[in-house]
Amino acid sequence: MKKKIIFSTMLVGLLLWACADDFTEKAATGNIPDQDLQTATGVELKLTAAYSAMDGERVNRQGEGVAAGGDNWWADVVSDDAHRGSTDGDNTALFQVETLDWQTGNSWFLGRWSALYGGVNRSNAVLALIDQITDQDFTRQAGEAYFLRGYFNFELQKFYGYPSFISVENLVNEEFNQPNPGPIWAEIEADFQAAIERLDDEILVGRANAWVAKAFLGKAYLYQGKYDEALPLFNDIINNGPYTLNTEFVDNFNAAGENSLESMFAIQFASDDGRSFNGNGAGTLNFPGGGPLGTCCGFYQPTQDLVNAYQTDGSGLPLLDTYAATDVVSDYGINSTFDHDDNEETPEIPTDFTPHTGPLDPRLDYTVSRRGIDYNGFGRNPGKAWIRATFSDISGPYLPKKNVYQADEVGANRGTGGWGSDWSGINYNIMRFADVLLMAAEAAVEQSTPNLPLALEYVNRVRDRAKNMTYVQALDENDDPIPNTDAANYQIELYASFPDQAFARKAIRFERRLEFGMEGHRLFDLRRWGNAMETINTYIENEAEDLDQAGYDSKFNEYQPKHDLFPIPINAIDQSGNVLEQSPLWQ
Repeated sequence: MKKKIIFSTMLVGLLLWACADDFTEKAATGNIPDQDLQTATGVELKLTAAYSAMDGERVNRQGEGVAAGGDNWWADVVSDDAHRGSTDGDNTALFQVETLDWQTGNSWFLGRWSALYGGVNRSNAVLALIDQITDQDFTRQAGEAYFLRGYFNFELQKFYGYPSFISVENLVNEEFNQPNPGPIWAEIEADFQAAIERLDDEILVGRANAWVAKAFLGKAYLYQGKYDEALPLFNDIINNGPYTLNTEFVDNFNAAGENSLESMFAIQFASDDGRSFNGNGAGTLNFPGGGPLGTCCGFYQPTQDLVNAYQTDGSGLPLLDTYAATDVVSDYGINSTFDHDDNEETPEIPTDFTPHTGPLDPRLDYTVSRRGIDYNGFGRNPGKAWIRATFSDISGPYLPKKNVYQADEVGANRGTGGWGSDWSGINYNIMRFADVLLMAAEAAVEQSTPNLPLALEYVNRVRDRAKNMTYVQALDENDDPIPNTDAANYQIELYASFPDQAFARKAIRFERRLEFGMEGHRLFDLRRWGNAMETINTYIENEAEDLDQAGYDSKFNEYQPKHDLFPIPINAIDQSGNVLEQSPLWQ
């Protein structure tokens, strides 16, 4: 009976709609006319929609959906931090991204491009709506919309180099085919400055404020080498802002630390034990291909090169120049020694595998999951049983940890997608206070009058947190933590001094890798420093030796200057009627 009533009501409604004189003025189904949104509620709804575009989930997006998310994990696989993971034959397009076999029609390039322009359009829609309302004050909301447009355009700029700028007027007039003659840094700076002028200092969960806008304007300056302009912004945040480092490094990647005072700006993911589109859908591939919860799909595996970078020299300092000369011992090529289909059997370290005993930075085992070490509270990582890739694939023996929820958060942070994938509810920190400290340190070293003592202070604040945090603990035979027993030989100390600019530059760049490994930043750092080609080609050669795999490096193309930008998707160029032009590196 209920279905019949609903159907009858719908039929009457359709007949009335069809007979009305003004039927041609009706909004399309699912659309709300702008005149109905010209309220405070309407502005907030559109602003929320603009924020929601940060995760890449939207209707009618193009390209690879997993590429759309703001955590940029797949860009890491181009760098020396991460492998694509899984088997070589799974998702050929991403295999081509990792191995530098780039085609302008690759769906991963289109996926991020499409998602970012979706965010630009939503930000413009907020500003266009505010322009139509003359009797209310929407200064804050306009500031947030300018910030978001600046953020989306910043991402487009750092990915593709030559995006087109879409203005509010372009949106209103549906003039989306705009030329792309060069970088849009001026427009990005203007948007972040407009945000600073309109926003106040209040911290609102999930929203931008003036401090956040200053951090991103400083970052935009940093990417352009405008160090003298960047440093005062960073210093203002550090000296006068409300932010600080978490006591525990791991709290940047778990529920306990979400929206903490280190988390300046984060994608607000939320999930549950069912399917939730508020979870991290773009991260569905980067969970272990197996493991304690039978997750999918084994992508995004840390490299041996990254693991080696966490070695220290016996006095607690990094091996800045020689880390690649020695390897942290791995279990690559060694099978697990238990039946992983028996969930009640405790994993054991194989008798023919002895874990690394040399000194290590303690951040390693919160960043990378190694055999024999606790895996986010799920117990001992047994090695190959949790690795989907075979020993003939280029993926290596390690698993990521920062993107995976803790064992005691499964109920709150684990959601499932349509094919058994995980839609994690863990926030992704786009900007955390540690980033501001290290960007400030970099600007202090690179400015026209270097300030090495200030750079040293900021770097040591980050290292001091790592030194004094709780370290990952060893496990007993029942996989329970052994109190006051570290899982490895952790040694980390502060720098006594930066003797010269060259040493300071090297130390800061290395510190960024240690602090932000597997967070989607590494490739873009290498590119802006101008050493991506040398670093990545050397890494490919070293990784082939580390894995001792015949034919490993033959699967890779050489990194060339053109790889310093992702190509503008040919689909976008075609759809623009060739108004868009390919970036010069790819012509």
